[in-house]
Amino acid sequence: MEPDRNLAIGVFDSGIGGISVLAELIAYLPTEKYVYYGDSKNAPYGIRSTEEVKELSFNVVNILLEEGIKGLVVACNTATSGVGEDIRNTLDIPIVGMEPALKPAVGLNKKGKIIVMATPVTLREKKFNKLVECFDGQAEIIKLPCPGLVEIIEKTGGKSQEVQRYLIELFSPFDMKEVAVIVLGCTHYIFIKEDIIKLAGNTVDLIDGNRGTAKQLKRLLQQHHLLNKEVNQQPTEVLLMNSDDSKETLILCKNLLEEQLDFLGWKGSLKYI
Repeated sequence: MEPDRNLAIGVFDSGIGGISVLAELIAYLPTEKYVYYGDSKNAPYGIRSTEEVKELSFNVVNILLEEGIKGLVVACNTATSGVGEDIRNTLDIPIVGMEPALKPAVGLNKKGKIIVMATPVTLREKKFNKLVECFDGQAEIIKLPCPGLVEIIEKTGGKSQEVQRYLIELFSPFDMKEVAVIVLGCTHYIFIKEDIIKLAGNTVDLIDGNRGTAKQLKRLLQQHHLLNKEVNQQPTEVLLMNSDDSKETLILCKNLLEEQLDFLGWKGSLKYI
């Protein structure tokens, strides 16, 4: 039996990073309802074993199912790489995962290296390495693990000198004149785009998979006849949940969501439920 089209879209991440994906979804599909769960208490997933990521991910999925959802966005590259197929094989609803946006990066056909910033787990998983093999000979792809970066962003939303110091050290081995594209292979990194651009320079393109994820979700909802048919623009309903249920974390999530929506040029309104 197909889910009710009036149910919400479930979105989850290992922490606050998926808020950047949630903003993209709202901007692209504003008539849908959304339930977001950030597992900040257990962040980052990117340093855990695949079995740990699987257990944590399914715990979150079950929470979202209890809320009632018609589709699921795994807004975490690490969870998608490690257990995305397991989730798809378990649930009978449209599911969209995240993976580093290598295809559009290579498709730019720019002369220079492509750096993929991601968590250590994402870069070591078979799924990602098979993706890299698809572009063998087409581009020089450099895997750049970023241990500890998610933890810094979780604390401040990315606004800190600690982020700047981390990035300076991270990119110090590279001649940025030889770099054409940087792929943001973790949804947390969207919140530090400006800092990356300052170091990389305006000639380097930054690519992420958020818009592609939103488009894929819309396609799947259409295929399953689950798109909300609401025409009149009402406030978009959003429920924000986090395993770290502190007031500070909730405020940070709201601020990041609203800032990202402003950045995307969205003119609608939100209704927190």
